[in-house]
Amino acid sequence: MSKRPDGLIRAFGMSGLQMVSDLHKVEKDHAVDLQIEPSKKVERRLSQYAQFESDLRADAARMSEFYEVFYCLENSIRNLVKDALVDAEGSDWWNSGRVHDERIKKPCESRRKKEIDNAVTPRSELLIDYTTFGELSQLITGNWDIFGAVFTSKSAVSNVTNQLNLLRGPIAHCNPTDELEQERLNLAVRSWFKLIS
Repeated sequence: MSKRPDGLIRAFGMSGLQMVSDLHKVEKDHAVDLQIEPSKKVERRLSQYAQFESDLRADAARMSEFYEVFYCLENSIRNLVKDALVDAEGSDWWNSGRVHDERIKKPCESRRKKEIDNAVTPRSELLIDYTTFGELSQLITGNWDIFGAVFTSKSAVSNVTNQLNLLRGPIAHCNPTDELEQERLNLAVRSWFKLIS
């Protein structure tokens, strides 16, 4: 049996390392887990608080999925609104008259000021990041000359965002929801994406 030259073995090893590196890059770029390496169990902070009852922990774990859905949904809507208004008005769109309602502008400014005054790290330099879900809906419908090209119907946007806002309440305020409300949430999120398809 003949031995392989060291150079071939080294090249084989380097090729394997390069493939693993490339696969890690794919995971990072596309936010997927290709399970290249055994997953490391992440220690959750909740485990540090043994005082919480097991039923409460189980509810929290179940509800975390719905919080995740709303986190992604609200921030994707925020990005959609911001991007469309920047395209239409430029980077200073917030002060260009596109935020028509002072009932949106003033509370956002107040929320940011409250964080600063309480020595809390401001969540953002952008005031749109201080909008509520309902205020985002008002920004869309109040600027329909821009968003009419994105959505199929102004009334549909209002109806779907109102429903989403109602479903968001229990989740945002740490209350459990039953299976029917979870299914309503899934349908409402699908309705939202259908509006912009």
